[in-house]
Order: sequence, then structure tokens, then C-alpha cells
Amino acid sequence: MPFLPSTLHTRYRDEIRLLDSGFTRFWCAVGIVSALILPWILSNFWTGVANQALIAIVGALALNLLMGITGQISLGHAGFLAAGAFISAALVTHFDAPLGVSLLCSLVGGAVIGVLVGLPALRLKGLYLAVSTLAAHFVIIVGLGQYQNAASDGAGFTMPSPSFFGLQIVSERQWFYVLLPISLLALLVQINWLRSAFGRAWMAIHHRDVSAEVLGVRVARYKLLAFSASTALTCFCGALGAYHTGFVSVEAFDIHLLIQYLAMVIIGGLGSVVGSVLGAVFVVAVPHVITAATAAAPFLQGLGSKVFEIQIGVFGIVMLLFLVLEPRGLAGVWARVRAYFELWPLKFRAWES
Repeated sequence: MPFLPSTLHTRYRDEIRLLDSGFTRFWCAVGIVSALILPWILSNFWTGVANQALIAIVGALALNLLMGITGQISLGHAGFLAAGAFISAALVTHFDAPLGVSLLCSLVGGAVIGVLVGLPALRLKGLYLAVSTLAAHFVIIVGLGQYQNAASDGAGFTMPSPSFFGLQIVSERQWFYVLLPISLLALLVQINWLRSAFGRAWMAIHHRDVSAEVLGVRVARYKLLAFSASTALTCFCGALGAYHTGFVSVEAFDIHLLIQYLAMVIIGGLGSVVGSVLGAVFVVAVPHVITAATAAAPFLQGLGSKVFEIQIGVFGIVMLLFLVLEPRGLAGVWARVRAYFELWPLKFRAWES
């Protein structure tokens, strides 16, 4: 059978393999090797930008799990990030907790917050669900603001440099080699969630929750699980960000942060795991590229004071263009590029001709 496509499998073991083709294995190996040598090529500043992108990937995957896969609108993402950051800050400040304990507690605390937010949201859909999660954001921010005023006189919390297996993490290069495996682990966890019964139930709820319930899916349970898993991963992301920046203040978790994460999943492609990664890298890198462009180009020198406004405008325009021209986002662009290189130099698969 010379024209048998490589996507057909005769064994279940081959069907469930993540790296199911030589093309995929090759480019995964190239990507991992490139990532490992990246900090030795980039400057300290751009390595820090790469670290921000790795942290944002975790948060984007969490929001995509809830919005893109389960179809539950959430506008409380910035508040959940703040909750994770403040859980770590409180543990470090009051109990001198190590990195591992702090991150674990942020995961558990996020899961509990997800249940508390998800319970009243079970009976809500659409705009009402969005408003309820936005209300949760404001409740969390107000509560954390009161705690910050009481515990630090409103000045915020300074996070010490953590240690990882006895090694003090102080440079951006060291942070990169800590954050890279964490981001890859979060990516693998979400991919395997989608391949499990949980993922199939979440996708069924996204398409039509009434039909899913008729088919035997316990909609309320799986919605609650989606909220809990997404919020746990979001709080974990907030804790990572707190350690990386070295400072926690409630003022950093405003609506603009929510817009950035919404842009990540929309530009990347709702429901796509790869899209969440691409969207996070894009949204984190664009502001710094704009800043570098305004500083380098002579005719843009006068725009230095308006960089923030330019960034917001670019996000809005790019989100609109993707919604109109490419609803699948960067994931759709990546799919076409991948198909081109898989088929090159042919235009069609042999079994399709």
C-alpha cells in the first residue's frame, strides 16, 4: 500500500502518541534545542522578555481551557492572577515559605477559588456569566487591596530571589531554564486533559451543553472542574510572575492585564493549545518591539511618550483583523504553514489525487 497516509493507524498505541510522525518529532527536537540555546544568543533584556512569555503561556493556557475549550466566558482572569501572586507573597512574608511550597499552595488556593466562583456561575451563560466573573475580579482586587494596606501600609510586597534545588535564581538566564520546563509541563498537562474524558466532556459542553447532558455528561460537575482547573493554573501563573518580577502590588492586576490575556487567546485562536502559545509570545513581544521601533526609527522619535497608547491601539486593530480575516487566529496560520512544509514540494497528498 504505497499511498497509505501516515495519519491512519492500526494500533491504539500509535493512535494516542503525541509525536505521531517524523515531521512532528523532527520539529519538536529542533524547537527544544533552539529554546535551550536561546538565552546564550539573546541579550539579558530579551531573555527577560522570553521569561515573561513563558509565564504568559501558562496563563493563556488556563484562560483557553475555560473560554476556548469549555466555552465559559471569564473576565476574572486578572483577579485570579492577583490571588496567586498574593498567596505566594503572604506565605513568603509571614512564613518564609520555599518556592515549591508557595507554588503548590497557589495551585490549591486557585482550585478552591475556582469552585467558589464556579458554583454561582453554573446557572449563568453568556453575558451574565461574563458579568459574574468580572464581579469576582473586583471582589478579589478589593479584598487584596485591603490586605495590602493592612500588611504593608499599601507599599506592596518584595519577593526574595527563590532557590531551586539549592541554586539561587537571580539572573534572567537562570529563570529561563526554570520557566521553560514548567511551561512545557503545563502544555503537556493541557494536551493530555483534552485527550481524556474530561477534555471530551468539556468540548461537548462547549458545542451544546443540553446535548452533552442528554449524552450523559454531568454538565454542572464538568463546568465546575473546568473553573477549578483553569483558576488553579491561573493562580500558579500569578505566583510565578510574582517570583520573577520580585514585587507584588494590587495595582499591577488591572483591566489592562485582562485585555492582554484576552488578546492572547483570541489572536492565538480560541480552543487551540498551540494558538495559546503563539498568542502569548505575540502579545508579550509586540509592546517591546514597538518600543524598540520608536526608539530606533528617526521619524518615530516623538512618539516615545505615547508608546502605551500605541500598544493598546495595535492590540485592538490586530484582534479585529484576526476576528474578521482569520477567526482561527495564529493557530490557523500555523496550520497552513505546517501543511505547506509537510506536502512540499507537492501540492496535494498522493492519496487525495
